[in-house]
Amino acid sequence: MSPNAQTPLVEARNLSRSYRLGEALVPAVRSVTLEIGAGEFVALRGPSGSGKTTLLNLLGLLDRPDGGEVRVEGREGEALSENERSDLRRDRFGFIFQTFNLIPVLTAEENVGYPLALAGAGSGERRARARELLASVGMPEKASVRPYLLSGGQRQRVAIARALANRPAIVFADEPTASLDSRTAEGILDLMREFNASSGVAFLFATHDPRVVERARRVVSLHDGEIEADEVRA
Repeated sequence: MSPNAQTPLVEARNLSRSYRLGEALVPAVRSVTLEIGAGEFVALRGPSGSGKTTLLNLLGLLDRPDGGEVRVEGREGEALSENERSDLRRDRFGFIFQTFNLIPVLTAEENVGYPLALAGAGSGERRARARELLASVGMPEKASVRPYLLSGGQRQRVAIARALANRPAIVFADEPTASLDSRTAEGILDLMREFNASSGVAFLFATHDPRVVERARRVVSLHDGEIEADEVRA
């Protein structure tokens, strides 16, 4: 249960998801009940195969459950149309991926502004917001640079800026430090903590990185698709 459980941003109720492997049906998430509240900084911890990414994708409305339900600010995810789910992801969620997922033909500024373009923002608004965010992640001079000319840490900073472009309520981060060296990873994590503290955006990480777990204010441990522990830290 979240410490902000009165008005959870995202909640799972008896959530289950399995995948077919040959003729076998392999459970990835088993009857998970979980709430994430406003402003939280939460790590989903567990070894490979524990269900972290599957749970993250279900909570982020990127995948659909076999059983149970996901609610976003009280709205039942399965009751929404595909367009409504897409609009909810665009307007209320941000996503950060291990492989960055930047669009290679776009500049850093254009990548950051892309979610705003999807929301119908004009070019001036997109440019101003993108430059504001690139400055906030320490990369104002890289606005016109394409991803292939950026280091891994720089690309992840652009990805963070893009995730925050539409001022989301929550950012889902799937192994965001896995491709980074230790010093870069720590800088990226400190940056996300700063955004969490300054803007109140919640962060939910799927990770097995002890550096992420160390900085989290709440740690949810998964094992074989089930919640093994849920620890809130002072």
